[in-house]
Amino acid sequence: MRDLRQTTVIGLGLLGGSITLAALRCFPKVKVVGYTHRGVTRRKAQQLAAAAEIVDDIRMSVSGADLVILATPIRTFEQTFGQIADALPKGCIVTDIGSTKVLPHRWAAKRLPKTVHYIGSHPIAGSEQRGIEFARDDLFDQATCILTTTKATNSDALQSLRGFWSKLGCSVKLMTPSEHDRVFAGISHLPHVVASALINANDSSTLKFAGKGFIDTSRIASGPTNIWADVLLTNADNTTKGIDKVIAELLKLKKAIRSEDERQVEKLLKSARDRRAELIDYKIKEKEIIL
Repeated sequence: MRDLRQTTVIGLGLLGGSITLAALRCFPKVKVVGYTHRGVTRRKAQQLAAAAEIVDDIRMSVSGADLVILATPIRTFEQTFGQIADALPKGCIVTDIGSTKVLPHRWAAKRLPKTVHYIGSHPIAGSEQRGIEFARDDLFDQATCILTTTKATNSDALQSLRGFWSKLGCSVKLMTPSEHDRVFAGISHLPHVVASALINANDSSTLKFAGKGFIDTSRIASGPTNIWADVLLTNADNTTKGIDKVIAELLKLKKAIRSEDERQVEKLLKSARDRRAELIDYKIKEKEIIL
């Protein structure tokens, strides 16, 4: 990242604000610019010194950028690409931190000029909280960041973007956009659907008796609804296939419980327990979980 002189982040929520704060810390010689259309968010960002410059003109924010990062809801990307297209410097790298990737790649190919390089990014970090007031400069320490590439991806731009996320503390891995959306439908998007369904399956009077296990299991249902609606609707095919798989597993358990087939109930529960144990062992081995 020796040639990086300016990074612009469009959208200053939890993730966008954490990127600007982390970039300020990790790239002290790089100009960090933040853009948001919300006046109240700009004022908060200025109070928090979240960027070297915080501006209200989106085209101006990218006019001198070497790297532009979209940190807004996914379904705003296509419009944003169109807004900034002719203001982007030649050779600029454009990325986003959305949780789905097939549609953003399609929109970038349609809206961005051929003189810039688009690569998808998905840092696996965040929380159910939202807003720049919760931003942290260490949010990406020891996180995984997926970069999504195609045959048209520029290798130098990829190397530069990999270096950026690595410097922020991420372990970087590569996927195609379609592979990304298939994988994360199962391990990210589907859990949110299931957590939401679990909450909705109980009424308020019942939920008052919920213990820590229920609270832990349903935690991600507290995520921002507009962000998650964007995620689900931009990866609808993979997510609905995942829902079908969960329904099939629930039906297996339902059938075994209804027929009082103790052996089958234990078999299904043991299969889940053993598979989760393998997952935890792998995460510990990879130092993604530290006990």
